[in-house]
Amino acid sequence: MPKGQPSVVPDDGLTTRQRRNRPLLAVHTGVGKGKSTAAFGLALRAWNQGWPIGVFQFVKSAKWRVGEERALRVLGASGEGGTVAWHKMGEGWSWVQRDIGAGEEAAREGWEQVKRDLAAETYRLYVLDEFTYPMHWGWVDTDEVVAVLRERPGTQHVVITGRNAPPALLDAADLVTEMTKVKHPMDAGQKGQRGIEW
Repeated sequence: MPKGQPSVVPDDGLTTRQRRNRPLLAVHTGVGKGKSTAAFGLALRAWNQGWPIGVFQFVKSAKWRVGEERALRVLGASGEGGTVAWHKMGEGWSWVQRDIGAGEEAAREGWEQVKRDLAAETYRLYVLDEFTYPMHWGWVDTDEVVAVLRERPGTQHVVITGRNAPPALLDAADLVTEMTKVKHPMDAGQKGQRGIEW
């Protein structure tokens, strides 16, 4: 198994094992495609390790059927890896829809549920999909999010996806990946397609 070597070893008093096993806060942001896809890839790794996984989708409608949901639900129910719980908190939204405020209450309740689950140490991996939007729109207080995540108990890993990640969240994160768009089929007029976008 590959073991990456860090470029620096901090003087934090922790052993290599303690430092390696610290829970991480990861943020996938930027305008490029692949933020949620990468987070669901982490969920697959967590499932393989037998970790309980909680997925919270903050913007997508409960009516939408995404491929990752079906796959992870089947895997979670297989009894071979970790369990998977899937929560759809959003009311639905797209880049062309005008009324994005309709999901504000659902997003706030979603965050309250995440806080309850963090306090109870319900999951080992939390995927907070498109959670940057409720923070960016002011529906959920970024400073509160950062404080709760910094103080979360146990070894709970959290990955947050979405554009416009607030600077305070980026500062608090252990891992930040910015997806940049170099080229996209939509630039040439091609709509999203089955098996690629959903």
